[in-house]
Amino acid sequence: MKKKLLIIEDEKITRTLLSDILTLEGYEVHTAEDGDEGMRIFRTELPAIVITDLRLPKMNGIDILTAIRESAPECKVILITAYASVDTAVRSLKIGAYDYLTKPFSPEKLIAILRNIDQLQSVMSENEELKSRLQTLEDKSIIGTSPAMARVLQTIRQIAHNDSTVLIEGESGTGKELVARALHTASVRRAQPFVTVSVSSIPESILESELFGHEKGSFTGAIKQHIGYFERANNGTLFIDDIDDFPLTVQVKLLRVIQERELTHIGGSQIIPIDVRIICATKLDLRAKVADKSFREDLYYRLNIIPLKLPPLRERKEDIPLLVEHFFRKHRADDKIMLLTGAIYQKLQAYHWPGNVRELENIVERMIALSFSGQIDATVIDLDRRAEDRSAGPEDLSRYSSFEEYIQSKEKIILEWALEQTGSSITDAAKLLNIPRTTLTSKLSRLFPDLK
Repeated sequence: MKKKLLIIEDEKITRTLLSDILTLEGYEVHTAEDGDEGMRIFRTELPAIVITDLRLPKMNGIDILTAIRESAPECKVILITAYASVDTAVRSLKIGAYDYLTKPFSPEKLIAILRNIDQLQSVMSENEELKSRLQTLEDKSIIGTSPAMARVLQTIRQIAHNDSTVLIEGESGTGKELVARALHTASVRRAQPFVTVSVSSIPESILESELFGHEKGSFTGAIKQHIGYFERANNGTLFIDDIDDFPLTVQVKLLRVIQERELTHIGGSQIIPIDVRIICATKLDLRAKVADKSFREDLYYRLNIIPLKLPPLRERKEDIPLLVEHFFRKHRADDKIMLLTGAIYQKLQAYHWPGNVRELENIVERMIALSFSGQIDATVIDLDRRAEDRSAGPEDLSRYSSFEEYIQSKEKIILEWALEQTGSSITDAAKLLNIPRTTLTSKLSRLFPDLK
């Protein structure tokens, strides 16, 4: 992209000559013949560099310099004049001018100054990029000092600036969306949208419309134009969670959009270009789904440009104390951290954590809620017994206040079993239970409101 430059000069010959020379140097040049016009163009175009004469109709160069320094201090201003004096030069530099030229001057001298500015701004831009990446690595939402997490953070640092598609692999609850956000925050797209779409939460019948958009009247119920997730994420990052649940019938269109970097609304004919970085997440081994023909091989290789695997919590148990304290602070219970004992940590370390970090946070919330009289209720962290009770199912029917409550408890057991058998794949679990995918999604939302 060409760097914008504004010339404010009342002499037409000088203005035209400078414009022609600097256009050949690769700048996008805008010109004005007086101060008022120059400031209007400045506010509209926001150039990186302004070259202004000192004496101008309507508004002089010192006033222009002062206004620019107040509104856009990062903009570099070069003053030029045929009436030079030491006092004027010193005053302009004190206000913040980058340099000062006296007419007549050679084009080579001006070009040398501009190249110095380019180098300075390039270094400043690199410094900002490095600061952003360091802030991401210090982001306390990604907790852990274990070797496994150190490798994850190292990978984030290496690939954040790259626009290639990333495939994050990890069990449910390992923090895949947190990593996707960290990648976006550390990238050059950080000021642009970060849009999340969870495939498992969208019925298959409307997924194509939600992703790619549709035109008014394109199908029954399409009462107005709909902008899809891809367009909403334009110039930014689109995070597609649960890509392993992506229906085979829509995969070919997703592949085409990723390859061509353009899309067409359902019911439309206009080709819409898109500039989006794609990050996908899967809780299953996509290669296995490719092998059983439930996931397209060409789409898999298109998504798996940069793989990033997140370790389950059971493989980084040394991070549990840090995570527990983080969740206590997150839920505004700093004063209760002192209630954590060695015995509590021992129980937490001994558990296998099938629900990973998400399950740990749920347990911490219960610990906070059930901490009375300066201690934490020990039954909250009796995790293995709670798991056994859940798998065995209830035996004392008097524990239930109604038939509906009893049925819901049984449904929970069945749904948990189906998800465990299918590696938490909602699509496969629905097939196993022989119920519509939308029905399963509805039941999960109702029976497990904390599950996301």
